[in-house]
Amino acid sequence: MSLDEAATKPHEALAAHLAPRLDAVNTLIRARMASRHAPRIPEVTAHLIEAGGKRLRPMLTLASADLCGYRGDHDVRLAATVEFIHTATLLHDDVVDESASRRGRPTANLLWDNKSSVLVGDYLFARAFQLMVETESLRVLDILSNAAATIAEGEVLQLSTARDLATTEALYLQVVRGKTAALFSAATQVGGVIAAAPERQIAALYDYGDALGIAFQIVDDLLDYQGDAKATGKNVGDDFRERKVTLPVIRALAQADDDERAFWRRTIEKGDQQGGDLERALDILRTRGALDETRAAAMQWITDARAALDVLPVHPVRDMLDALAGYVVARLT
Repeated sequence: MSLDEAATKPHEALAAHLAPRLDAVNTLIRARMASRHAPRIPEVTAHLIEAGGKRLRPMLTLASADLCGYRGDHDVRLAATVEFIHTATLLHDDVVDESASRRGRPTANLLWDNKSSVLVGDYLFARAFQLMVETESLRVLDILSNAAATIAEGEVLQLSTARDLATTEALYLQVVRGKTAALFSAATQVGGVIAAAPERQIAALYDYGDALGIAFQIVDDLLDYQGDAKATGKNVGDDFRERKVTLPVIRALAQADDDERAFWRRTIEKGDQQGGDLERALDILRTRGALDETRAAAMQWITDARAALDVLPVHPVRDMLDALAGYVVARLT
């Protein structure tokens, strides 16, 4: 089930609650992605930013600030910062992965070229840092600059672990924390920081974002093997065809016999994929319980995310964040 198909939609309830702030974020994004001298920059940026994304990460910043009673305007700047960092990483990722589509549309590197995607991504990172500085908070700058470095580190680590059957679950989680969870946790944490919330609440917001981001990526990796292409925007088996070692494969390898291990070596490590290999991979994943185990892992991270909310103030937004956490795993049903 996709976020759009579910009967209840916590992300839409959160967006409705934050609507005036989200409008301000969108206005700021459009203003800051402009360029007087290089019209290609807003063209490339708009192609991705206006592609129908749900603005989940900026919503987390706005929601965290609101939950902690913030009444200024730095939450809007930081939400735009988070969206710029996210968009920049997507532009770079599509070049690295040689992707041809994202959210059901051609990627920027396909419509323009790799050079444009990389350089526009760099421009958005620079814009993000300008917005951070405007908050005049060294702590905010520290959190978000560390997140940007962690994201890049995670992507490089993924390059070295991809197609390596020796990749452990701990290493997989390190990659996930880098490529996905780092921005989730930074987005929630800075909302508490600018609201001058108690340290215990700031730490709880970080823990919520971290666990939510990890679960989000695990679910995404699981949907690659059992999702609906129309709902997820990606074909079933894309990770297998790209020879990515994700949690379902790691869990299957832990119980593999010699024949199955030889299969994974041929298809993932050596890249010798033949007709019927995806079907066999799916059969192995089901037979070894790897899909069920991966789902259970995602559910545990969601339990952790919800538990982190317990120390935060009683507030409608807290209830929305709790519902949002449960909604992440609703994509699996």
